[in-house]
Amino acid sequence: MKKKSTGEKLSPMELEIMQSLWKLKAASIREVQESLPEKRQVEYTTVQTIVYRLEKKGAVRRAKKIGNAHIFEPTVTKKSAIGSIVDDFLSLFGGSAEPVMLHMAESGKLSLEDLKALEDAIKQTQGKKGGENE
Repeated sequence: MKKKSTGEKLSPMELEIMQSLWKLKAASIREVQESLPEKRQVEYTTVQTIVYRLEKKGAVRRAKKIGNAHIFEPTVTKKSAIGSIVDDFLSLFGGSAEPVMLHMAESGKLSLEDLKALEDAIKQTQGKKGGENE
């Protein structure tokens, strides 16, 4: 099964439901509801509505049915969903990550370890691009 992007924006609550599904891999609506953080517990019918909305958007699918319960699984990866959100956010700054990175550094939310991981990721990405051109 190829993982894809939904093409549609996900709301904060939809993302929270997706976080549970990414962690669980496949789950019933009840299992998703029970996996939500205690401070974010919502009614079963609310989770059901959101899961059905995610299904309509193509972010989840019904994998199977056990008794009366449908088991849902994500059809988009966490990486692609986060990438879409970050791309949308960066578009507010003309596509440049610089203002965001500066703010993160100045506010102490970006560590030297984060920068090292970022540098390694950039080198790896550039290495892949260089190999494609040969």
